[in-house]
Amino acid sequence: MNLGAAEIALIVLAVFLLFGYKKLPDASRSLGRSLRIFKGEMGGMKDDDARASSPATPVPAPAPVSAPVQAPVDAAALEREATAAETAALEARARAARAHAEAQPTRATS
Repeated sequence: MNLGAAEIALIVLAVFLLFGYKKLPDASRSLGRSLRIFKGEMGGMKDDDARASSPATPVPAPAPVSAPVQAPVDAAALEREATAAETAALEARARAARAHAEAQPTRATS
């Protein structure tokens, strides 16, 4: 089946009319992500098949490890760290909201 220039142009026009110029980049980006995930999963399946077909080699048992000694927990330090993390998260959300608001075109009402 050979596609000529007229057929390709008709397909491109149909896709353009179907999705519109605003949604076309998002649709192509989403398609690319989906293909990348699909290829990764196919590679993972091939790796699983290769591991299943290879002879199983016995894995030596790990040597027993003694429990690590834990330092005493400083509750005040953990509280300060949690507060700092929450503050940073709130600041990041505020910056994102400002950037989103600036990116939105202002609509003039008549």
